[in-house]
Amino acid sequence: MLICPQTQAAEVEITSARIETSDEGYKLSASFAFELSHGLVDAISKEIPISFTTEVELTRPRWYWFDEKTIRAVQTVRIGYNPWTRQYTASINNGLQQSFPTLEEAMALVLRPRRWVVADKGTLTNGAVYNVAVKLKLDLSYLPKTFLITSINNSDWRFSSDWKRFTFKAEDK
Repeated sequence: MLICPQTQAAEVEITSARIETSDEGYKLSASFAFELSHGLVDAISKEIPISFTTEVELTRPRWYWFDEKTIRAVQTVRIGYNPWTRQYTASINNGLQQSFPTLEEAMALVLRPRRWVVADKGTLTNGAVYNVAVKLKLDLSYLPKTFLITSINNSDWRFSSDWKRFTFKAEDK
């Protein structure tokens, strides 16, 4: 009889997160820290692309009712492996695909999202204070259906951070 120990879901730490004002709008600057399990690395090397989704919510507190949900932005980075070129590929929101020689270089797009515009200029009220929440998770909805069934029961595939919350005062640049 083989007994497998119960393992914990992978921990994702949000090491930094802030909103920056720019000419294009309001950008998220964030940093995540985590290690991919052997199961996830193995899946990527066997040509099963893995998707990581970062969510950002901005709400404005109101004294008379529930907080006003102002912005909800989602960015998904999909990491895969191409055995023909021996390169790792990454695409953001199913857009242009980039190639990288190592998995670590491809994962940099997940660990440190490039200055991602989460709100266009003029969307937020100048001078208003907003509550910001940021979260990163492994997104199973992008997996092939046949693989999804086995991944649900595997702790390697339960991968998420807690919400990191902070405040931001919107100011025009």
